[in-house]
Amino acid sequence: MGLALIAGAGGLPHALVQQLETRPIVCALAGFEPDGVKVDETFRLETLGSLLADLKAKGVDQICLAGAIDRPAIEPSAIDAATMPLIPVLQQALIQGDDGALRAVISVFEHAGFAVRSAHEIAPGLLPATGCMTRCEPDDTARADADRAAQIVDAMSAADVGQCCVVQAGQALAIETVYGTDWMLQSLGARLESDPRGGVLFKAPKRDQDTRADMPTIGVDTIGAAAAVGLQGVVIETNGVMVLNQAEVVAACDKAGLFLWVRDRNS
Repeated sequence: MGLALIAGAGGLPHALVQQLETRPIVCALAGFEPDGVKVDETFRLETLGSLLADLKAKGVDQICLAGAIDRPAIEPSAIDAATMPLIPVLQQALIQGDDGALRAVISVFEHAGFAVRSAHEIAPGLLPATGCMTRCEPDDTARADADRAAQIVDAMSAADVGQCCVVQAGQALAIETVYGTDWMLQSLGARLESDPRGGVLFKAPKRDQDTRADMPTIGVDTIGAAAAVGLQGVVIETNGVMVLNQAEVVAACDKAGLFLWVRDRNS
């Protein structure tokens, strides 16, 4: 069996490759190359069909999607013959919400005969165990805010909007949109001029989300951004959020005085 990683931007592809005994073929969409990992093949959306044929010829039968991409425009003049049959599905994917778009892309790989495997399936070490990972632990207020945040993310799931929010004293301070977690946290910078420090960042997959792609992740940068806007801690859902470079993340939390709580949905 052969594995190919369809990699996007960010640190997840590198973290994933580090955990695998056998290095996969790493393919990247042009303009969204991953950090810290050598790319074997770069492709455009207009040549996806040719890429799939090439991977088949190399004995690949499994695909893993990992990393972030935006929605590139399709250039009609660049579409090759092997990709032309896929264009209706790809065009439809580009106008859907995130989850719908990913399901459509997954269907392209499956119809081509590939098994699509999730990052956390092939590298389960990216999912931390339930419990508080840090010296600092959530107090009763933070736990109540986490409960409230989980309700908010559930409500967001129905609209296919985002996977995280910030809650303080039961009030939503910010919710994730198409611009992502970092942008959401940066938008809270001005509040420190008038509001006390506190609040939690909560992150979890959307309900009924196909977690073979776009399972949420956090890393050292997430912790730094949360600390910069005065949050008390970070809460992620058990078996629902991958943590990149876990030792470094815990160390960053301890240094900043934040907690990192892996919360069981049923707790």
